[in-house]
Amino acid sequence: MQRSILRRAGALLASLALVGGLAACAESQREPDAGGEGPQGGTFVFAASSDPVMLDPAMASDGETFRVARQIFEGLVSTVPGTTELAPLLATEWSSSDDGLSHSFTLREGVTFHDGTPFDADAVCANFERWYNWTGINQSDNITYYYGKLFRGYKGDDTALYESCAAESPTQVTINLTSPFAAFVQAMTLPAFSMQSPTALEQYNADDTAGTEDDPRFSEYATAHPTGTGPFRFGSWERDQQVTLDRNDEYWGEKAIISQAIIRTISDPTARTQELQQGSIDGYDLVAPADLQPLQDAGFQIQNRPAFNILYLALNQNTPEMKDVRVRRAIAHAIDKDALISQTLPEGTLPATQFMPDMVNGYAEDVTTYDYDPDRARALLAEAGQEDLTIRLAYPTGVSRPYMPTPEDTFVAIQSQLEAVGITIEPVAAQWSPDYLDMVQGEAGQGARDAHFLGWTGDYNDPDNFVGTFFGQQGYEFGFDNPELFDALREARGLPTAEEQIPAYQEINRTIAEFVPGVPLAHPAPSLAFSENVEGYVASPVQDEVWNTVSITE
Repeated sequence: MQRSILRRAGALLASLALVGGLAACAESQREPDAGGEGPQGGTFVFAASSDPVMLDPAMASDGETFRVARQIFEGLVSTVPGTTELAPLLATEWSSSDDGLSHSFTLREGVTFHDGTPFDADAVCANFERWYNWTGINQSDNITYYYGKLFRGYKGDDTALYESCAAESPTQVTINLTSPFAAFVQAMTLPAFSMQSPTALEQYNADDTAGTEDDPRFSEYATAHPTGTGPFRFGSWERDQQVTLDRNDEYWGEKAIISQAIIRTISDPTARTQELQQGSIDGYDLVAPADLQPLQDAGFQIQNRPAFNILYLALNQNTPEMKDVRVRRAIAHAIDKDALISQTLPEGTLPATQFMPDMVNGYAEDVTTYDYDPDRARALLAEAGQEDLTIRLAYPTGVSRPYMPTPEDTFVAIQSQLEAVGITIEPVAAQWSPDYLDMVQGEAGQGARDAHFLGWTGDYNDPDNFVGTFFGQQGYEFGFDNPELFDALREARGLPTAEEQIPAYQEINRTIAEFVPGVPLAHPAPSLAFSENVEGYVASPVQDEVWNTVSITE
């Protein structure tokens, strides 16, 4: 029964993602050429909402870094275009042991990194060992977020999930774990676990996060020499302006049709719309809700991603007021989610009751909900002795996110709702990168805000990728220590099959709803816009979009 749930979820995502005519030229995302006319040339110019943080995906957690990384790097596995279903990539086959502790991969032959280094089992092990052996600041959430969250520790940690990597032959590799992780193979679709050239990593000091003179935070590798196996090679990066990528003519698979891709940084949604209308760009992501119909009326193509995401208001229990669950519940009752959606979020957005969308296994229909009830909010504040509560509410500037296309509008809407129940709001605005992310996820920012907006676009269809990422261990963002919840998440994550996990995660979602670490607000439906001459772009629910199938017609 549960397997049919998985299949139905995948089918739903596929049908939603393939809306419009952009998918006509993209039947195969990354399979080898089977003949045809071959590359045609041209430049595809895409507008991003912010600059990449840097270009080493293993040390990133932001979507704009990953947008670029997906063109340069590849992982062992990928997804079928437009879905969350697994597909081969650098590995052609894989299998997992019955106990969930070993995962074996058969690697594609004849693949080389952009610097000529062979891709083989030794290269796979070099990448896993790199992650496992990080020390010092390289273990912090704001540097190596994904590895820390999913692998639960590093060399010498009793909690570490990774045990070893065995290169049994150039094309056979086995990853051994210390405990089961049912979604291990799915997790390998993440850009953070892309395969990178061991030669380039060493040559350009990839792990030296003391940085360079131009960038005191990241390595020379991460800013100037990212080296993968993908259909595009790194060309150049003009900070806060654009990243230029060149077609990899030695690519092992379906070579890119375009000769060059340019990702321009245009933070203002209105400016992105104007640039598309003027013909300066070919497409952009995160279309503002008010711009959708005018663009369609003018003949531009709109493609909607499924709402595989969550926008939430995090409540920071490192501050005294937020330790009281009555205060947290009062804030939840003060928020009118329907009004928030109608005022600031795209058409098709759904209100959220928990920290995952309903298409993810483990979603619970019967969680405690906190319906909009200003009177109940005031009563809970009075009961907690917080009638004069002041909240430092943080929000990002200079960015649009799939789950929050206009952060300032989201802030204004929630501010007015909280003030209506007597809560005083002190705005805390910060530039998205690096200031905002450092403030809400790093140690230094834990005393700088009482609440903040953030969200998540799912990386793969697994409950741990949502609630496990947020609440799997003690961290700075939510600022609480709940060993019972951590244990429940660890046990659920360690169950060897998805079928066994579903009831465990349903109970976890009920527990989270009672605990109220934050307020799940909505599942927004992100939109992309393209000029009429763009073909072959397939929107992905997990943003796993590779541009080798994109073409620009006359």
